[in-house]
Amino acid sequence: MLSKKTKYGLKALTYIAKKEDKSPVLISEIAENENISRKFLETILLLLKNTGFLASKMGKGGGYYLIKDPKEITLASLIRILEGPIAMLPCVSLNFYEKCADCPDEAACSLHKLMIEVRDNTLNVLENKTLHDLTFD
Repeated sequence: MLSKKTKYGLKALTYIAKKEDKSPVLISEIAENENISRKFLETILLLLKNTGFLASKMGKGGGYYLIKDPKEITLASLIRILEGPIAMLPCVSLNFYEKCADCPDEAACSLHKLMIEVRDNTLNVLENKTLHDLTFD
C-alpha cells in the first residue's frame, strides 16, 4: 500500500507536469487543488527538490517546477524516493536488500520465490510508466 506521502507526491508532480506553460506552481495552489495539507506538501516537495526532480523559484512568479521531462521520470524512481523499497520483503529488494532474520535459507523459502516474482512484475510496470503517463492519460 502506498503511503500518503507517496500518493500526494505523485499527485503534486502530476499537477505540476500538467501545467501547459511550465511556469512555477505555488505550493498553496497545488495543496488547494489536490486537497493536500500545505505543511505536509512542503516537506514532500522539498524532498523532491533535494533529489533532483524539482527546482524552485523565489518571489513573484515563484513556486516549484520540474527540471526533468515527465517522459524521463519513471514511477519506479519516484516511488523509491518517496516510499523506499518497491519489494514487499527486504530479502528480495534490489536496492535495499536485507536478509530476513527469521529465514535460515532464502533459496529454500517459498515466500522468497513468490516475492521475487511480485517484485519483478511490479518493477516491470513501474519502470515502464512515467510521470508523463500519469499526466496525459
